[in-house]
Amino acid sequence: MLTRRTDLALEARELLGNAVELEGVESSETWERGFRLTTVRVTNSAGAEALGKPIGVYHTLDLNGLGRREEGAFPRAVAALAGILKPLLPEGDQAVMVVGLGNRAITPDAVGPKATDRTLVTRHLIDMAPEHFSSFRPVSALAAGVLGTTGIESGEIAQAVCAQTRPAAIIAVDALAARRVERLCATVQVCDAGIAPGSGVGNHRFALNEESMGVPVIAVGVPTVVDGATLCADLLEETGREMDSEELAKLPGASLMVTPRDIDQRVEDMSKVIGYGVSLALQPGLDLEDLEGLIE
Repeated sequence: MLTRRTDLALEARELLGNAVELEGVESSETWERGFRLTTVRVTNSAGAEALGKPIGVYHTLDLNGLGRREEGAFPRAVAALAGILKPLLPEGDQAVMVVGLGNRAITPDAVGPKATDRTLVTRHLIDMAPEHFSSFRPVSALAAGVLGTTGIESGEIAQAVCAQTRPAAIIAVDALAARRVERLCATVQVCDAGIAPGSGVGNHRFALNEESMGVPVIAVGVPTVVDGATLCADLLEETGREMDSEELAKLPGASLMVTPRDIDQRVEDMSKVIGYGVSLALQPGLDLEDLEGLIE
């Protein structure tokens, strides 16, 4: 039996059949600022085993309207993401660290680092000019790089910085893999269960979660690639043909990762939505116009 590769809890649930009742898995659908929001809750070990996802809450925000350049789509997308993040953040003005995972030099993997570029960092400002910034939440940002260029696991770097700066929570931003092409750079998944960098391309690295970091880790991910074998399997399924994993692996392109042709612009757009959405959630006293003046 072929297992389709996906990092999205929504898609893992779809693969098992939405009509099938699963122990420990709850799913609901609402709307947030005009965008479809699907929430999958994994409540016990049975549900975690069924979906292949840790116990936690997984919000999936459909931002297709952003790609179509619908009127007001960007401010609505930022507000929607901020609204999802706010309940997951520590109360009050406790410090938060934003960690951008991925390789800035590889466009489909650059969402994390680029999102930190668009995040309002305030930790140093509060220390340097408290008379102006004392009302802000302390926020720091880290683009941790990747093992191949630093020789150090990004999770180990984040762990060391976390031990030094002692934030109350971490927001980790990373690129993901999806099953459906239409979800590439048009979906944001937010979960409270942490993340394992590189898992989307089968390259599992040091996990960032509460167990490894010592503080809650909120993961924000954007699918930027589809596994070639998964894409082939779905295309064959649409024509009424099926292949097992061994047959599929022999097809040309089955070992590739597929990404949109306009990935450069899509990554820029989604990174800005995430950076602004995270900043708006962390600094509720600001609005989008304020953020544009402080970040751009």
